[in-house]
Amino acid sequence: MPRVQFLYSFAFAIVAIVAPQFAPADEPFTAAPAEQDGMTVLFDGETLEGWDGDPQLWEVRDGVVHGETTDEKVAKGNTFLIHQNELADFELRLSFRCNATNNSGIQYRSQRVDTKPSSPNQWVLRGYQHEIRNEENMPNVPSFIYDERGSRGRICLAGEKAVWNEDGKEVVGEPLITKEEFKELMKVDDWNDVVIIAKGNHLQHFLNGRLVLDFTDNLKEKSFSKGFIGLQLHAGKPMWTEFKNIRVRSL
Repeated sequence: MPRVQFLYSFAFAIVAIVAPQFAPADEPFTAAPAEQDGMTVLFDGETLEGWDGDPQLWEVRDGVVHGETTDEKVAKGNTFLIHQNELADFELRLSFRCNATNNSGIQYRSQRVDTKPSSPNQWVLRGYQHEIRNEENMPNVPSFIYDERGSRGRICLAGEKAVWNEDGKEVVGEPLITKEEFKELMKVDDWNDVVIIAKGNHLQHFLNGRLVLDFTDNLKEKSFSKGFIGLQLHAGKPMWTEFKNIRVRSL
């Protein structure tokens, strides 16, 4: 065998042996990161200390945050149970369940909206909302981002990786999850686990351990970099929503 051909063959053999060790893992989806030490508990399971909301609509029931509207106790517009601390970059973890008569949400990086002293609803927020629903058929499912009291509506849908630039929204690449996969992932009438990671202008939503939304907000005049966390009771049809194991860490 000529020397050049021998060296070429030898080098090719080495690459063939070594290369697979450095090949990227063929993951079917992006999993939620493992929970780190140092999480701060925002709900103690017994009281609503540190939270501010309509006392007629929010309470602690069986160790969880329980919000409920009825025909007699009506939400005068969307109303929120608001945590006292503002956050910028963070990782938020919690579990939710609700009924299907209406929708709920998790506000983050949100600002309190000034209301008249005479208004029956003093707990109004605007900002990013992680949608909460007891539904499994996309697109009307939990996890999309809604622009509460803003002008962009459903900013990023569940299953999308998207960027919002000055000239509008662009969806990037393939869906993060299919309709069939989401239907299997979502636990209707049961507890579902949420992880929200907000770092700079990059927002990620995980549902039951899987990445279902990835959004980069480059529209500075309408984006939010810091604000409050809030849990929503929606105006309209009577509903209930529950949250537990609420904890957070700053990034």
